[in-house]
Amino acid sequence: MAEDRGTVMLAIARAAIASRLGKILAADESAPWLTEPGACFVTLTRGGELRGCIGSLEPYRPLLQDLKENALAAAFRDPRFPPLGEQEFDAVRVEVSLLSPVTPLTFRDEADAVAQLRPGIDGVILEYGRNRGTFLPQVWEQLPTPREFFAHLKLKAGLSPHFWADGIRLSRYTVEKWKEQGGSP
Repeated sequence: MAEDRGTVMLAIARAAIASRLGKILAADESAPWLTEPGACFVTLTRGGELRGCIGSLEPYRPLLQDLKENALAAAFRDPRFPPLGEQEFDAVRVEVSLLSPVTPLTFRDEADAVAQLRPGIDGVILEYGRNRGTFLPQVWEQLPTPREFFAHLKLKAGLSPHFWADGIRLSRYTVEKWKEQGGSP
């Protein structure tokens, strides 16, 4: 079931992007679980390098809508990249991460917070005032130590890597993830 779910979600994400580029790809959108609220991220890579990544941290709309909107946003509205071009479509790999519910972390200080992080397992959300950033669990592949991961997460949230204040809020989540292999499905 879980593998089927991944296959379905990858096909829907690719079909949504294809449609915006004027291509037609079939994708089965009939699974009942797609109508339930869900939160996901869609990550695009090209040649192993990030090409776009947009998602939702909390389920606030049906998973099908969240998946399609995040696929389109990752391809065409990630501010770090130009919109995906038709010539790139076949070279891009799609990855879908389905998020678990977010749970807040309770900690005494920065050392305690960092000690609670589970490398390779946790996605982490950092919030301080208007600053906010998240890393999916996949980011542990590039930043394998909790201290390094946390310092870069602070940077992503617009803070200094050495910043710490009592008002910092941390939450974590896990993901189920699926990634296209090789050429287009």
